Amino acid sequence: MPARRGDLFDPACPTRRLLDRVGGKWVAMIVKVLAEAEPAELGFAELRRRVPGISHKMLAQTLRSLTADGLAGRRVEPATPPRVYYRLTDLGRSLDEPLAALREWAERHMPDIDDFARRAGAPSEGGAG
Repeated sequence: MPARRGDLFDPACPTRRLLDRVGGKWVAMIVKVLAEAEPAELGFAELRRRVPGISHKMLAQTLRSLTADGLAGRRVEPATPPRVYYRLTDLGRSLDEPLAALREWAERHMPDIDDFARRAGAPSEGGAG
């Protein structure tokens, strides 16, 4: 029996919850950083250095979510304090390609979107990132 597909327009659809979880900027950045580090693992402090602007709390929360969803693996090395390392799982690696396409689209079209927003009088976030 084939897996049941969701209905994105149904408020109770699990697809909506998943898109909420993987659609944030921090998830996209962390997945990119971990994908670029493959096959190596990255420690928490190194991830924080490579994701400019993320707070300690937001990084911890996002990594916890990625791990709970099976997108990232977590390994704790016994030490004082313990060292924690992260890597993408196979499922997480499969998310990198669609997120990369979305990042590329955003970078290519951000000047147009800024231009439309400026002409409409909307506040702009200010360029490609």
